[in-house]
Amino acid sequence: MKIKIPYLKKTFPLEFPDENLLALAEPNEFKSSGAPEQILENALKAPYGPDSFTKSGPNPGGQKGQGLEDFIRGGKRVLVIINDATRPTPTEAILRGLLPVFEKAGLKAENLTLLVATGAHRGPTDGEYRQILGAFHDQLRSRCFHHDSRKDEDMVDLGSTRNGTPILLNKRLFEADRIIATGSVEPHYFAGFTGGRKAFLPGIAAYKTIQANHKQALSDAACSLALEGNPVHEDMMDALPLIKAPIFSFMTVLDKEQQVAAATTGDLMASFYAAVEIARKIFCVVVPAKADIVVSVAKFPMDIDLYQSQKAIDNGAAALKDGGTLILVSSCRDGIGDEAYANLLASASNPADALEKIRAGYKLGYHKAAKMAAVSARATVKAVTELPPERLKSMFIESAPSPQAALDEALAKARAGGVKSPKILVLPDGCVTVPDPGLL
Repeated sequence: MKIKIPYLKKTFPLEFPDENLLALAEPNEFKSSGAPEQILENALKAPYGPDSFTKSGPNPGGQKGQGLEDFIRGGKRVLVIINDATRPTPTEAILRGLLPVFEKAGLKAENLTLLVATGAHRGPTDGEYRQILGAFHDQLRSRCFHHDSRKDEDMVDLGSTRNGTPILLNKRLFEADRIIATGSVEPHYFAGFTGGRKAFLPGIAAYKTIQANHKQALSDAACSLALEGNPVHEDMMDALPLIKAPIFSFMTVLDKEQQVAAATTGDLMASFYAAVEIARKIFCVVVPAKADIVVSVAKFPMDIDLYQSQKAIDNGAAALKDGGTLILVSSCRDGIGDEAYANLLASASNPADALEKIRAGYKLGYHKAAKMAAVSARATVKAVTELPPERLKSMFIESAPSPQAALDEALAKARAGGVKSPKILVLPDGCVTVPDPGLL
């Protein structure tokens, strides 16, 4: 088996006997229903009603969806929640679908507000506002604001979730008489999936709410694809009934090339669950068994730093045997990323110690360290990156000069441990390829 692995402006060759290959898995091809504009337009024509699509699938007995024009008509304070520039949501294309309907419904410009759901991120720069709004920047910028999670005076206290997470959300939610939530749905390594309810928490929640919610990511139940029993998702769901204004949802699902593959609209949870089903079809892959060795590649642009590349580690680990070896290939061209998780790992003597430190004094960002430490606690993690070997070592990751060198060492280790024919899983696009543990 000969494979070429992209890395910066070159490729690394990777070669091993065919009999060692378990699978080479990539996101599935998905036949979309047309051009992106047509997909979005069609979605607006077929909104989901409450309970018309549940976590179990389509429900013929569910209510008929209300169209956007009828939803908007009569609205005096319409709030549209949009993603920031760190998300792939095609906001400009969504606005191109929404604005003509707003005009048809008689909505005046002064009655429209856009709120960028930054979560705990910083606000957008001028350039990022242009990136988000696209062709509508000049028309809408004066009506567009960003959420600031640390601005306590902007928050409304709504109590707590079943898990004890305090719920404080942006006051603009409660000044609106119509809310439109936009976003994109894909697997998320501790919330199960992005999109839907995430527009509100963490999207426009207070910093202390986000921190408490993300602490729930330390639970084993908080993982990619998991919704039922996932405490992070439960927090998000508990926040929704506290929002009194009606909500219309516009969710997109992108393919592996970040192009619009599908869209769903209407009731927030029905449209979310419908999008989840499509996202599963695209990003979830079936592998025949867990592997002794997983080679997981963080492709551009996710190779920007180790913080983002962790998604490739997490996805690869889902199909890795205990005691196996995970090989991350990512340039990490901008370094480590957020320093908090890296410093926490570096302060620990071993992965178990890191996990104990996190439980004893959680801070926002430590969930990333916890996920990485959990993998290192049960397997060997090697990485082909531009990062200094000593920095990697401080995070319980072994540096390797090439994928081939890392693989040769992993094969030797497995054979020395009594595995006659170690099985190798290759994920050429590891950040967006999710082996479904339920299918293993």
